[in-house]
Amino acid sequence: MHRAGLPWDAGRHDEVLRDQLGPRPVLGARPDRMERLAAEVRDALDAPTLNPDSLPDVLRALRRTGLAVTSTRSWELQQVDHPAIEPLLTYKKLSRLFSANGWAWLDAWVQDGRFRPEYVVGGVVTGRWASSGGGALQIPQQVRTAVRADPGWVFVVADAAQLEPRVLAGLAHDERMADAGRGKDLYQGMVDTGVVDSRAHGKVGMLGAMYGGTTGSSAAVLPRLARAFPASLALVEDAARTGERGDVVTTLLGRTSPRPGASWHETQVLAQSDDADAGAESKARAQTRAWGRFTRNFVVQGTAAEWALCWIAEVRRRLWDLGVVDVPGDRVPAPFTGRPHLVYFLHDELVVHTPAPLADAVAAEVREAAAASGRLLFGDFPVDFPVSVGTDRAYGDAKG
Repeated sequence: MHRAGLPWDAGRHDEVLRDQLGPRPVLGARPDRMERLAAEVRDALDAPTLNPDSLPDVLRALRRTGLAVTSTRSWELQQVDHPAIEPLLTYKKLSRLFSANGWAWLDAWVQDGRFRPEYVVGGVVTGRWASSGGGALQIPQQVRTAVRADPGWVFVVADAAQLEPRVLAGLAHDERMADAGRGKDLYQGMVDTGVVDSRAHGKVGMLGAMYGGTTGSSAAVLPRLARAFPASLALVEDAARTGERGDVVTTLLGRTSPRPGASWHETQVLAQSDDADAGAESKARAQTRAWGRFTRNFVVQGTAAEWALCWIAEVRRRLWDLGVVDVPGDRVPAPFTGRPHLVYFLHDELVVHTPAPLADAVAAEVREAAAASGRLLFGDFPVDFPVSVGTDRAYGDAKG
């Protein structure tokens, strides 16, 4: 993927930046639109020297006006009625674009019509991929229109549907959960079988089960999921209890979770001493629960990462077998000239750059590869791994 690169239209990216931010600023300056928004925020907060990029300064300025805010997080600010809020929220959004994917990023990472990110395979403790540069693991909505296939080529974008809960069903050999997702959306399948009353509740409940949600809607749904899918819920609960004891858990293929560090153990020992106070005991309980949430998810997320690696390998093999197509003016580097090839990966999403005549064949192979990966990991256990597939010259349109 690094060698081939993700096709990227630098001119289109520049148009997006100019439309959102205004003309390219001189080095070290803010774009015009951000500067205007900063002025609006200063005026509304009566803070003429305020630096809107300093979150502590912004928080203090908000509080000086009498606003009882605890942070500058967007979800909290959206609940506040004050003239400074709208320009501040817009400023924050544009600032993220400017810093993460602005002109400096474009100059550094897009060369010869290709974005070549630096992946770190298995760089996350669970086995998920990471990135050492370029922000490979996110392409913001604002700049997706710049991701365009070469002339005569298209993107085939494939997303695995509800990957982690399906992996959990496979790990636990939970036939009822597997059946709920057979040939359809898993969360809707929970509704159809009477487990929950809405797709949203099914999703938030499963996320709570896998990530340790104990409050709100998630907590309300969990008892129903436990009755419907006892094997799956027991598996993650057992993983959580194991972590709370300071022990390790493993993924399907044997990736082992790290043990908690020395400070964790010191806190537990202190809480059990005769002179431990309520604060020490509370801190120990909080750390215990936090590590349990980590191991609870480790087994699922780590095995999902293993499934994704199998999917990548199977897709790569199948793409090569599709052969070569003559594309006039082909700019794809060898050995992928005229061949469909992987150009992007994000946890449960693959993007294939393919000659347009092979798009339908690529889509079929991507789906078959997902099914084959499920069989490789879980044998004959009947859990489906469906993928949604879109095809277009523009990544954003293919992704939908």
